[in-house]
Amino acid sequence: MRQELTSFLETYEKRILGQKLNLRLLLSAVLSGGHVLLEGVPGTGKTQMVRTLASLLGGGFNRIQFTPDLLPSDITGSMIYNMKEGSFETLKGPIFTNILLADEINRTPAKTQAALLEAMEEKQVTIQGETYKLPDIFFVVATQNPIEFEGTYPLPEAQQDRFLFKLYIDFPTFEEEKQVLKQVIENQFDTNPITEILDLPTFIAIRKEVSEVTVGENVLDYMMKIVRKTRETETIRFGASTRAGISIGKAAQAWAYLSDRDYVTPDDIKMVAKPALRHRIQLSPHVELEGATVDQIIEELVGSVPVPR
Repeated sequence: MRQELTSFLETYEKRILGQKLNLRLLLSAVLSGGHVLLEGVPGTGKTQMVRTLASLLGGGFNRIQFTPDLLPSDITGSMIYNMKEGSFETLKGPIFTNILLADEINRTPAKTQAALLEAMEEKQVTIQGETYKLPDIFFVVATQNPIEFEGTYPLPEAQQDRFLFKLYIDFPTFEEEKQVLKQVIENQFDTNPITEILDLPTFIAIRKEVSEVTVGENVLDYMMKIVRKTRETETIRFGASTRAGISIGKAAQAWAYLSDRDYVTPDDIKMVAKPALRHRIQLSPHVELEGATVDQIIEELVGSVPVPR
């Protein structure tokens, strides 16, 4: 199964240029059973990144374009009256799938954003008082534009906390961007259909192996000290929750598995701490006024915790 996973990553990196670290983190989150929030300016390939991921993985895939007039029922579904049958019937929405792309999630108001809350946490949807279970394999990958852009609505803290990772999608390097332009202009871009590499049974088996990766007592202590430190430092107004610690632990297991190890090291914790914490903490006002970023504060915080042997 590790061979299929290696083949998956190689194909993924060939299709999406200039985002090796983010692709690996995205796959780690998927293997952990978590959800991912991708943030970046328009035109940086966020949607294509998720589409390619869905094509390489087996299972159902749906995309929802979030707009200001989108309603919660457009996501979850609704109940309608069937005049022919003389009874009410439930029309399930696009959320009933394995992989859901919530495209530009912050272009819709909080009322519609909240339609995903129950699904992301409990893997179920309530329609007119009736509860429907979602598939065992269900994960949301949401894209959003930076909140400074026109027509965007910030995600509520409770919803951000349900994402395992928040990844920043930056511009590729000069050479990588030149390669993309060259392929498109010269019609050399690979337009062949992407065939799936991991089917659902294989994916479930790999995820089970990931959950069995060992997290030693000293590594667990190290991870908890980082999470608790976010609640004790003056630079952070609101620290990370217990869910943040769980997210770091699960993500570190997946990162270790992708690194061909069956145990987690402190370096794995360091690697996943930033994307797992950056959307879960809020900086103190005086720190923001000084121009410090969330990533800088997390780096300082992680660096201040002694690394176990």
